Amino acid sequence: MTIPPERLDQIANRFAEIEARMASGQLEGEEFVQASRDYAELEPVAKLALELKAAREEVAGLEEMLADPEMRSMAEEELEALNQRIPELEQQLAVAMLPRDSADAKPAMLEIRAGTGGDEAALFAGDLYRMYERFAGEQGWKVEPVSMSASEVGGFKEIVANVTGTGVFAKLKFESGVHRVQRVPETESGGRIHTSAATVAVLPEPDEVDVQIDPGDLKIDTYRASGAGGQHVNTTDSAIRITHEPTGLVVTCQDGRSQHKNREKAMQVLRARLYEQQREATQGAEAEARKAMVGSGDRSERIRTYNYPQGRVTDHRIGLTLQKLPQIIAGPGLGELIDALIAEDEAKRLAAMNE
Repeated sequence: MTIPPERLDQIANRFAEIEARMASGQLEGEEFVQASRDYAELEPVAKLALELKAAREEVAGLEEMLADPEMRSMAEEELEALNQRIPELEQQLAVAMLPRDSADAKPAMLEIRAGTGGDEAALFAGDLYRMYERFAGEQGWKVEPVSMSASEVGGFKEIVANVTGTGVFAKLKFESGVHRVQRVPETESGGRIHTSAATVAVLPEPDEVDVQIDPGDLKIDTYRASGAGGQHVNTTDSAIRITHEPTGLVVTCQDGRSQHKNREKAMQVLRARLYEQQREATQGAEAEARKAMVGSGDRSERIRTYNYPQGRVTDHRIGLTLQKLPQIIAGPGLGELIDALIAEDEAKRLAAMNE
């Protein structure tokens, strides 16, 4: 993709303009915050644009040197290196210029639910949660459980957690969908391979200003928590169920002993789900295009299979199989899959821009 010189000038001029505004000392409050965001977003693009512009200018100078017999050999060598570097810079700049999902920088709500497969599905949901937890630790992110329903044999029937840090949603957004596991369950005496599944949903977590909730639209019920938790949990109405009547969304939370804490966590989950509904409604054709690239993220769509007997993980959306199941399920190896999904998304969006 060849980027015209005038586009490079536009980027450089825009960046210089933002830089000058911030240095002027005249911006305050929300104006300064917005300018800071614009600066941070444009800085890597501007650096690449300036580097590409300098490389092209250097090529022009070296081409003039070819006429000098004494300088010709050196000029040819440097030209060869630059002619390899310039397409790389153009590719990097084109990717950096792609429109960004406004939610990419946000924290995320991670929801994992056991699907088909009974106890084995719950154990697999637990494995997935620990995989994401360890991957998050590698990224310097923080994972905080919001609500969970533990299985009697271990693992989770359902777990919802808040993941905070830099670029959380950008990296995790392609994890939404059905994850399938093929393995011999620990409880299986005959040694037969079973297939089980768990669903993962990754929702960007909005700021309170992103989602306005009318208290009059909420139906809030309290009830007695069930399951493990000790005598206190079982004898107080600390569990919360919130129904958002306009959309029919229902969120429950019963983990904390405090009714107030459970209500706070339930509202956190409700905001994330409402925000995702709003995003899907407003993104329209752009969202449809992304779905065609690496899958919809719809929880009914199988996206990945973890085959334990053969030690492999296959992502069905991009046809990628890695013989690295232990490393992936342990957490650190997940990065290779995520990077491949992001690269595929970028490549498809670049191709769509050039059509």
